[in-house]
Amino acid sequence: MIDAQTAIAAPAVTRREDYRPPEWLVPEVVLDFDLDPARTVVKARFRVTRNGDHAASLKLNGAGQAPLAVLVDGVAVNGWRQEGDDLLIPLDGAAHVIETEVAIAPDSNTQLMGLYASGGILCTQCEAEGFRRITYFPDRPDVLATWHVKMTADKARFPVLLANGDPIAAGDLADGRHWAEWHDPFPKPTYLFALVAGDLAVNRGTFVTQSGREVALGIWVRAADLPRTDHALDALKTAMAWDERVYGREYDLDVFNIVAVDDFNFGAMENKGLNIFNSRYILADPDTATDYDYDAIAAVVAHEYFHNWSGNRVTCRDWFQLSLKEGFTVYRDQSFSADQGSAAVKRIEDVRGLRASQFPEDAGPLAHPVRPESYIEISNFYTATIYNKGAELIRMMATILGPARFRAATDLYFARFDGTAATCEDFVSCMEEAGGVDLSRFRLWYAQAGTPRVSAGISHDGGRATLRLAQHVPPTPGQPDKQPMVLPLKLRLFGAETGKPLTDEQLVLLDTAAETIVFDDVVERPVLSINRGFSAPVIIESDRTAADLAFLSAHDDDPFARYEAMQQLMLDTLVAATVEGRADHQAVIRAVAGTLANPALDRAFVAEAVLLPSESFIGDQLATADPDAIFDAREALRRDLGVALAAAWRAAYDAAGNEPYAYNPHAKGLRRLRNVALGYIAASGAADAARLAFRQFEAADNMTDRQAALTTLANSEWDEREAALDIFHYRYADNPLVLDKWFQTQALSTRGDTPAVVAQLAEHPDFTLANPNRARSLVGAFSVNQRAFHVIDGSGYRFVADQIVALDRINPQTAARLLPPLGRWRRFDEDRAALMKAELERIVATAGLSKDTFEQASKSLEG
Repeated sequence: MIDAQTAIAAPAVTRREDYRPPEWLVPEVVLDFDLDPARTVVKARFRVTRNGDHAASLKLNGAGQAPLAVLVDGVAVNGWRQEGDDLLIPLDGAAHVIETEVAIAPDSNTQLMGLYASGGILCTQCEAEGFRRITYFPDRPDVLATWHVKMTADKARFPVLLANGDPIAAGDLADGRHWAEWHDPFPKPTYLFALVAGDLAVNRGTFVTQSGREVALGIWVRAADLPRTDHALDALKTAMAWDERVYGREYDLDVFNIVAVDDFNFGAMENKGLNIFNSRYILADPDTATDYDYDAIAAVVAHEYFHNWSGNRVTCRDWFQLSLKEGFTVYRDQSFSADQGSAAVKRIEDVRGLRASQFPEDAGPLAHPVRPESYIEISNFYTATIYNKGAELIRMMATILGPARFRAATDLYFARFDGTAATCEDFVSCMEEAGGVDLSRFRLWYAQAGTPRVSAGISHDGGRATLRLAQHVPPTPGQPDKQPMVLPLKLRLFGAETGKPLTDEQLVLLDTAAETIVFDDVVERPVLSINRGFSAPVIIESDRTAADLAFLSAHDDDPFARYEAMQQLMLDTLVAATVEGRADHQAVIRAVAGTLANPALDRAFVAEAVLLPSESFIGDQLATADPDAIFDAREALRRDLGVALAAAWRAAYDAAGNEPYAYNPHAKGLRRLRNVALGYIAASGAADAARLAFRQFEAADNMTDRQAALTTLANSEWDEREAALDIFHYRYADNPLVLDKWFQTQALSTRGDTPAVVAQLAEHPDFTLANPNRARSLVGAFSVNQRAFHVIDGSGYRFVADQIVALDRINPQTAARLLPPLGRWRRFDEDRAALMKAELERIVATAGLSKDTFEQASKSLEG
């Protein structure tokens, strides 16, 4: 039995059904910061108004600090009391002015929530409940105020003082200190508050809005990092123009600033007018950033900018509505990225990410609806379900409505709820009203967890084809029985003999448990192309044969469906090899050969199509995952593909060899395929593979090619492996972001000694759990390395559990996010499951465990 009391005493559960409007509203707030890393004094002055007919005291949330002063209407009061960390002040009447003073210590704030220090910079992170660590306030998203902020600090140490909104005044003081005042006129909740103080350089730019206003842009970083900010600034300008063109959303302040810091729990934060970013999503140049990094920077910069409307101007009423802002904004940034390059490749990347993170979440003990019903710690719901599945819900509604009606619906949503805290229901209602559709059953997507499974079988008799569809949503914790979902499925039929389309593409809305669709005038045997463009986030189970899948991989006119057919063909082959020991690779080899030889296909698409499914995704198809058997089956197919198509891989590799570096879709596609080809050449056992990889590593003029070569070498038994790792470390010893790549590459290595290597790396002088990026680069990467993490002696589980326990004492939020791989213990054999479960029990039994990690670990045991 688990004694939860040894970890955390009776953790409080917050439930959606218990939501009540705030008892007191705060129309405006004035903050005064006397900044110092060791002791920052925060004075707050805000007006409160009673919301409704009640006699409740004013409740101000806090976290760890003690009040130095409490005043009501200018008079010091002693009638307040503390309830846990919160401050309760009894008040009569309808309106008052509250003043508080507290002292906090940013430099000892290892949780990186509230006001903290990062490499000499003072900065904030307030989402979800970090503001209460700064000062006492109603720290909830449905309390919106206008903000006036004054900061005073030592000018030599903190020459730059930034906050939300626009700057209104600044000046110097006689004692070597200075001050600055900022004002944000747009009402916002506490989670969007931001402040930065530090010695920073800026890359400035301007953007002229569609109404002719000039906006001053700034990317603020340490001076040494300034040359690596141009890409982020360009991405910001592109995103601002795109949002005007596609959604009609114009920026509303005179200033938009971004600050990059090294220590950050998230990727970035959309604070109004002052976005704070993890530096990995700002800094880039060809020598230190891969094509993936460049793409991710553009996507994250766009995402946080788009939040100005989908999250800031319209925010969420409570944290159960988190996907209202995040799902919608992820959909917006995905659409933006698709417009900047290959839409087909972007869709493949998005779906691959969904299947790698959200599908397992939906199938495991931590499954939850897009709009959850309860939580212990809200930070645990910043999940793939909220973000990525939430984006798929928006995409499905956009598909059902069509472009024009979807745009009309978003216009209505922004107009109706501007300046308010809204709900997911509010968004769906706007879709219904402007789109002229009934989405009452679609709302189940917000309430039911789990990934729907759709069976599809087609028969042909004479000139008639009959398609039979059925859906089933598996049980999830707390939801044993599910209702049928609304599934928008795009489909088309192709002729098996001619390869030509037999029907137009059509959208079928499957909203019952089963449905039959009849197609007339089908003159040849049809091959079904279904869920084209991944129009619904479901698992398709069809009766298509290997020949049908190979046919679609060569003939389907929907790029995603073409990719999907190839992946399914590979997946079926690998599952058969894993479970039954059958290893007939010829169908896959022929399909890959055909794809490589097709000059009409984009090289980036080809690179994605010929990659084998991941080991974890293969395991997800099995009742019980066998990591060793999966690894062996996958390596055998890689080897056979490498040998059988040796000439084609060499041609693909050589095609990009003489191309000068450029960051554009064509050059990225060539590089991507070249590096995929290098992997297959290495897998084939070619005599010159080591020389080829090491030569690419040394000669590369960009990080994409250098890291790809390093990855190939790190997975090998070649002598060149150690030399490459040493050279890489020496070259980038002073660059934290690139050193993260060095740790990650080794943590993901397919070598048998990876568990021992990773344990040694945890003792490396450059490793620290205090930096979230570094912790994720080693511990997080290792935990998704199927072969190494699941080593049969359990040492991988023990290592990750040890790191989680140690990290929980420093940064509970980051620690909790490393736990889900242990929670999938039911997916493995009895021996591995017992070892994983034992580590979860050990974590839960740890004295002083945070509620963040306790919630994740206890649910993983109980679910």
